[in-house]
Amino acid sequence: MKLSEITIDKTWSLFLDRDGVINLHYPNDYVKKWDEFYFLEGVLDALKSISNRFRRILIVTNQQGVGKGLMSEDDLKLIHSEMLKEVRKYGGRIHMIYAATDIVANDFWQLRKPEIGMANRAKKDFPEIDFAKSIMVGDSITDMQFGRTAGMITVFVGDKKKLTKKDKLLIDDYSESLSDFASSLTQ
Repeated sequence: MKLSEITIDKTWSLFLDRDGVINLHYPNDYVKKWDEFYFLEGVLDALKSISNRFRRILIVTNQQGVGKGLMSEDDLKLIHSEMLKEVRKYGGRIHMIYAATDIVANDFWQLRKPEIGMANRAKKDFPEIDFAKSIMVGDSITDMQFGRTAGMITVFVGDKKKLTKKDKLLIDDYSESLSDFASSLTQ
């Protein structure tokens, strides 16, 4: 279903990936401390513009750098705390951040996308969330698998050229960036 085919109101929830959607993604590396975190162009304005359109805005992010020992839970908490301060300062809001910090080999891997453990935690924390009235915005196929498995509308941000035909079956709509996604909602 294309975004242009739905009417989003305050009963909808928005799930966002973090790296590559909100901040600069380092291929084959991790944002390990706050001074490595850079908001992507237009993200703070986009978050401000969509903050009043959705009942809940939630971040779901795989952060196995913690599980690999490249950073601590406290490092991740500081990054998220500072990120939320900046978002609020610009007039945006994020209700909760869910981070899957274990590596795939650990017992809790079912939290990691593409599994939907983080979506289920969000539903437990916010029972009013209806996955059929939720959108998952991400820049990877695991984000799209997560959204599709949970029953959400999926929006891929980034370069469509790198996608296979099979990948495209998981995607309902496309945006160049979170900023473009926000603009498509206000039209």
